[in-house]
Amino acid sequence: MPARDLDLLIDAARAAGEIAERFWGQSPETWEKPDGAGPVTEADLAVDRMLHAELLAARPDYGWLSEETADTPDRLDRARVFIVDPIDGTRSYMAGQRTFAHALSVVENGRVTAGVVYLPLRDKLYAAAAGQGATLNGAPLAISPRREIAGAAMLAAKPTFDPRHWGGRAPGLERHFRSSLAYRLALIGEGRFDAMMTLRKSWEWDIAAGSLIAEEAGGQSSDRTGAPLRFNSIDAQTDGVVTANPVLHAALMDRLTV
Repeated sequence: MPARDLDLLIDAARAAGEIAERFWGQSPETWEKPDGAGPVTEADLAVDRMLHAELLAARPDYGWLSEETADTPDRLDRARVFIVDPIDGTRSYMAGQRTFAHALSVVENGRVTAGVVYLPLRDKLYAAAAGQGATLNGAPLAISPRREIAGAAMLAAKPTFDPRHWGGRAPGLERHFRSSLAYRLALIGEGRFDAMMTLRKSWEWDIAAGSLIAEEAGGQSSDRTGAPLRFNSIDAQTDGVVTANPVLHAALMDRLTV
């Protein structure tokens, strides 16, 4: 089933890219979400409507969790759930940047079994199915083998490097940034960077697909406490994300102050 679900997600992601490209650079209508939750554009909503219709038509017994759909508790009773972010990196999308992504996944009993992160304007389609490895445009991926913290290239926002998170002294990491969390995780799977970390509460739709891609490429992901990531939770959030190869992940967790 993961392989069949992955094929479905790939087709849906490509269709999402076609919609997003039509709006990109055309000043789509934009609104601010309540409670400071950030912006949403007519492109986000159009992609969400298409994904909801197409994916649930193909798998009517699956639950649904999306950033742009009002959440309902019925998903908690489903063994399998679609977890999607129609456009991850909406601010980048609005600014005319090309690093926004579509993040689509299937979760079964709390674990991601299929995931796709697609950047249509960069022609990068990352994909993974549980136990079958991860790919970028069909080519196998492998995570960075770096073992030492010193000099490691980490994708993270500036607050992550605050010394209070590291026992008073920030580690000698080389910081890089991408706005899309899904893309950050996919880049770890690609081996372009050594680790990624966010210490803030993280929405499941931002990280589900990318976490599987990183793990199937040989990585390890956890929340900021070291606990394994679990999905389709009541509040749809994890307590941050830390991803790297297992040796570097352990070294980071050893230094990190929870």
